[in-house]
Amino acid sequence: MNEGAARGGRPVAVVAALLVLAAAFVALGVWQVQRLAWKEALIARTDAAMHAPPVALNGLPRDLVTSEYRRVVLTGRYEGHGLVLVTGTSVLGSGYWVLVPVRDDAGRTIYVNRGYLPIGSRADAARRALPATVLTITGLLRLTEPGGTWLRANHPAENRWYSRDVAAIAARYGVQADPRLFVDVQSESPKSPGTPEQDLTIVEFPNNHLGYALTWFTLALLCMGGAFVLWRRAP
Repeated sequence: MNEGAARGGRPVAVVAALLVLAAAFVALGVWQVQRLAWKEALIARTDAAMHAPPVALNGLPRDLVTSEYRRVVLTGRYEGHGLVLVTGTSVLGSGYWVLVPVRDDAGRTIYVNRGYLPIGSRADAARRALPATVLTITGLLRLTEPGGTWLRANHPAENRWYSRDVAAIAARYGVQADPRLFVDVQSESPKSPGTPEQDLTIVEFPNNHLGYALTWFTLALLCMGGAFVLWRRAP
């Protein structure tokens, strides 16, 4: 083969590489479309759960993953021994979530997030503010948050908490609580003085999958267009 023939051959390798890339981009686009459907179903299910009439906590299925953010109701007394302040943020700013166990009327112990207190609050003061009466608590079912946040780990020995890790908190205080869950309190009845700010749960699910899918499909079209042009222009 002479030099001119070598220069004049079709760019098979480049075209093949572009087509492989196009196929990969199409696969990624399809995956994002599937993720979009999953995310929209999750948002719809969560919205319905948050606005449904509350159900008894013991009426939920054993697998709680699909029941997160379901409105629940329980009746019982606060047990101050296991109360901790968990560092967090809310629409009111940085502060603490008051995590405290409740002994319900069925004899179970459930941790609840009683609400938000500002920076500078103390666990002893929050403990003294706990009502001694039987309360009816309505809130959102939440799943435990093990380990800490991605920036800061929990330090049980130092009683420093950055996530609501129910199992670790219960073990730290010797509380026999359900380790799988806690309840974000929306309201408690009767209302008592010194109640933290309640009903501050914010639920946001980023949903950019459509944009990602369009990006991948556009890249696939560009690769296929480039392959077509190279093939047609070659002698």
